[in-house]
Amino acid sequence: MYGFKEIDVSTLWQWRDAGKAFRLLDVRTPPETARGVISGAALLPMHLLPLRLQDLDDGEPLIIYCRTGARSAQVCAFLAQHGFTEVYNLRGGITAWAQAGLDLEDPARAPVQTASIR
Repeated sequence: MYGFKEIDVSTLWQWRDAGKAFRLLDVRTPPETARGVISGAALLPMHLLPLRLQDLDDGEPLIIYCRTGARSAQVCAFLAQHGFTEVYNLRGGITAWAQAGLDLEDPARAPVQTASIR
């Protein structure tokens, strides 16, 4: 349909718990990420994605999230249009994560993507 799949918070939690390999990308703006990020996420603001596309591994599962899942769905569609096949939108975004009572990490501990995202 859109070329990408959706994943919910509980499935993402299960994948993490099981040690499944994937890359988690937070595509929110710096002022948004200052409030907290999901542990293990790399920060790559949505507007920089076209400039950093070559740094992403199209063979690695990518889980993309924003605040509510709307912008990340746009990012997922963009990635699918560029040949990425293992792309997942986190349904409900970080809002759903927080509403599930799951912890957020200080963004100072998250890797900001200024070099390779791999």
